[in-house]
Amino acid sequence: MGTKVNTMPIISKMYCSSSQVVLGVRRRPHVISGGGFVVTDCSAQKVIFRVDGCGILGTKEELLLRNGNGDALLLIRRKEGLVEALSIYKKWKGYTFDYEGSQKTVFCLKEPNSFLVRNNAMRISTEPRVSNKDWDFEIKGYFPDRNCSIIDTKGNVVAQIGANVQGLMASKDLYHVVVKPGIDQAFVFGVVATLDYIYGESTRC
Repeated sequence: MGTKVNTMPIISKMYCSSSQVVLGVRRRPHVISGGGFVVTDCSAQKVIFRVDGCGILGTKEELLLRNGNGDALLLIRRKEGLVEALSIYKKWKGYTFDYEGSQKTVFCLKEPNSFLVRNNAMRISTEPRVSNKDWDFEIKGYFPDRNCSIIDTKGNVVAQIGANVQGLMASKDLYHVVVKPGIDQAFVFGVVATLDYIYGESTRC
């Protein structure tokens, strides 16, 4: 018998695979500034997710993750206010929608707000919490170089962004993300979308 994979649904268990998954990220055409990107399953060439940036939504610091059918899964926006302005972190929050249309917070990513915390890693906490620390995941590496990972509190890589995949082409506008078994792919691409915006890439106007 095979080893049972522990699933970690944050958005939905339907996006947790029992095996490792390789997904391709392709930037939308440059005709639209802030147009976002499309995520495809590299084995089936099927669109799994779409991310709308400010060029489509018309709102800065707001992103929308949709499934392959175009249904909204996750709204991501930066929290604002006086407290945030004075904090050493900028907070990005991800919200899911229930059947009545109300929003529920599922993750919070803290982006260092100053050069004083430049060496601090970006950390993510989820709802419900998956660790007893004040964070559940951390970004290691540098996203613009397509060389970074999402790791858990034990140092395990749950997703590798910009992975070199044999037989698959890569470029600035096309890269690959390897998601480990049991990890919520929708959550991973919510994080990828947030990093994309923070570093002024396809989702930013």
